[in-house]
Amino acid sequence: MQLPPEVRAYAGRGPAWAAWVERLPALVEELAEEWSLRADAPLTWGSCSVVLPGSCDGVPAVLKVAFPDEESEHEALALQRWGGRGAARLLRADPHRRALLAERLEARDLGELWDVEACEIVGDLYRSLHVAAPPQLRTLTAYVEPTLLALAGLDRSAPLPHRLVAQAVAVGRDLLGDAGAVGTLIHTDLHYDNVLASSRADEPGWLAIDPKPLSGDPHYEVAPLLWNRWDEIVASGSIRDGVRRRFHAAIDAALLDEDRARDWVVVRVLQNALWAIQEPDTDPSARKDWLTTCVSIAKAVHE
Repeated sequence: MQLPPEVRAYAGRGPAWAAWVERLPALVEELAEEWSLRADAPLTWGSCSVVLPGSCDGVPAVLKVAFPDEESEHEALALQRWGGRGAARLLRADPHRRALLAERLEARDLGELWDVEACEIVGDLYRSLHVAAPPQLRTLTAYVEPTLLALAGLDRSAPLPHRLVAQAVAVGRDLLGDAGAVGTLIHTDLHYDNVLASSRADEPGWLAIDPKPLSGDPHYEVAPLLWNRWDEIVASGSIRDGVRRRFHAAIDAALLDEDRARDWVVVRVLQNALWAIQEPDTDPSARKDWLTTCVSIAKAVHE
């Protein structure tokens, strides 16, 4: 099996990654044989995994092997907890090899729909996915606390409005001090590309894939719907109106609290902005554009 150059490039991250990339082709073939997967399409990849489409005993399925990072560690656990309700059905899993076998959905995602309609669909999915979290999951509190500490210590010369930084720290501390900050299984990366069409008889329509699960607050979920498909918002002529249309479509469909969801959007986009500032290899032009996007979203939901 030949890995695409984009996947082989991960070997440059260090010895552990290089060893993992070297092992990957044999691992995929080994798992496909163990789980009787007959591949019928080329290996594909994303930012977090490689995927081999095929079928098991005539049933369409995909073999997924996650990259050795923390975010996708408990993906199989989340899919198991959902049991096919609102998400792709888990067929097999091997957590030690970071591998799973899941039902194969259609190749259509929400990118083909009007963004407001897509946000309503995602909001409906939240209501199926937001169930009690398995105790093994990392908590949203542990995930966000380091960000708040770093933002609080950010120099005033940083390329972010100090008012927004202070606001994110203040509301973030309030949110994390609330009992609702943990306890619910949240997807955390539920955007347009991570919802695929399903023709399954018991649940036709749309289902979630690729969770990066945490035990957290359902209101943390909304922000990815705002920064993805950003060019469409810019082209609409009013960033404020475009962001707010998406925001309200999602929270209304999910029956989320508007103020709490708004505060989490501010925390989350400032979290993303901080990562961009801290990443030394980011192209300066791309960093500037991304920081502008983050600030624009924060202002749009609060003004």
